Amino acid sequence: MLAQDEGLTAPLRIVSQPDGTSPAARLPRPGTVKARLTAKRPRRQVENDEYGAFVRRILRAYSRRVGDGDVEALVLLAGLAQEIDAAMAEAVKGLRAHGYSWAEIGARLGISRQAAQQRWSAS
Repeated sequence: MLAQDEGLTAPLRIVSQPDGTSPAARLPRPGTVKARLTAKRPRRQVENDEYGAFVRRILRAYSRRVGDGDVEALVLLAGLAQEIDAAMAEAVKGLRAHGYSWAEIGARLGISRQAAQQRWSAS
């Protein structure tokens, strides 16, 4: 409406670039990567026991924050519990894909194989 009121009714022009000069045309296509330049390297492990200890310290600190009177953060803490449950389900799914038995998974968690299977077999 504003463009019509001010007399700015010039038609839109489509700007096209010749083939091969668009940014998308310059990106490498799948299958064009040279295999000898992208050697299969083992994936380096980033997470370790220290990482787990760090996560535990953060959770304890957050729970102390809630306990000190930040009632609004209680909902966020409950959301973290749901995230941990989802992460556990994903971890168990990965272990099962790598051939670990329900008995091995249950033993590491201090529960029976039946309990582990009932809790995570649907994931």
